[in-house]
Amino acid sequence: QVQLVESGGGLVQPGGSLRLSCAASGSIFSSYDMGWYRQAPGKERELVATITRSGITNYADSVKGRFTISRDNAKNTVYLQMNTLRSEDTAVYYCNGRRAERWLGFWGQGTPVTVSS
Repeated sequence: QVQLVESGGGLVQPGGSLRLSCAASGSIFSSYDMGWYRQAPGKERELVATITRSGITNYADSVKGRFTISRDNAKNTVYLQMNTLRSEDTAVYYCNGRRAERWLGFWGQGTPVTVSS
């Protein structure tokens, strides 16, 4: 019933920036912690950043200082501002939500990010 729609990916040069968006519907958005995951070719899906219902953020070491996760509960949307992008950031990026200590058991279509010169 809940839907997750990621957008904002694309092709960027190393050192460039992108802002990803994830629109959630079909639920009480403010009751969920939210997170961004990514999956690079041949690799497992990894958690990149999280933001709790109260606004506490956490980041993977690989993106700390470069990425910022935020949310706008009025718009049912979570964002990922990606700065100083590197080739190793290339992946399909997905969002997900967690409520009552359980992540949603499905994924949206993801949005691909390619960092290349």
